[in-house]
Amino acid sequence: MSKNTLVVSVVALLLAAVAIVLQFVLPAGRGADYSAEITALTNKVSALEAHQTTPLKIAYLNAEDAFSVFTDAVSDLRQRAVDKQGEIVKLQQQYMASTISKDKFDSQNDQLQVELLQAQLNIDLGTIDKMLASPGFSDMKTDLQKLKDEAQPVVDEMKNLVSTVHVGVIDKTEFQNRYTQVKNAFTQLDQLLTQAATAKIVQAANKVAVDKGYDLVLRTKNVIVYRNTAKLTDITDLVKHELSSYL
Repeated sequence: MSKNTLVVSVVALLLAAVAIVLQFVLPAGRGADYSAEITALTNKVSALEAHQTTPLKIAYLNAEDAFSVFTDAVSDLRQRAVDKQGEIVKLQQQYMASTISKDKFDSQNDQLQVELLQAQLNIDLGTIDKMLASPGFSDMKTDLQKLKDEAQPVVDEMKNLVSTVHVGVIDKTEFQNRYTQVKNAFTQLDQLLTQAATAKIVQAANKVAVDKGYDLVLRTKNVIVYRNTAKLTDITDLVKHELSSYL
């Protein structure tokens, strides 16, 4: 039994009790007039009966899909990384088909792997620049600028490594050590940038939820196992539109 139903039942019982008491205790035509009080109680019961508890308005968000707004903003840089991955696959196919030697494969593969890492780094740097230039990220400008400044040594080492690999005079162990260091630094940068983007996705989702009157917004990944689409609303496109306005 709901709280409202319980209250209605109790008040109804009280009304019945009052009516019985007044009928048998008060002499006819004598005593105080309780009709006003009874009317007031009756009105309260009617109001409680008419009151319906409003169900929660719930929505869900595909945050990974919403993140595509950021990658689409630097689609040209992203395409370069995709193209570089294609070159690596082609080289691997040539080696598997025995059309190139092991030494040539190793040399070209090292070069392509470094160029791919540089392309991925450029995606992050381009995204940071895009955010810094956008009024919608003014609340993050200080942190974004700090992130860009801290990434500069990684950018410099990346350029040096690319130049060294192109020349072709580098010890294999030295190359692996330098490559691993740069890749680890890039991974940290990428994680920090992802956190900044995620914070903005949450901000956009909050705005959409408030504007549309939602009480709760769930994330599809690692949260929703099942959803009734008739009762839950997907606000991913609305959030993506909001994010686009920031950029």
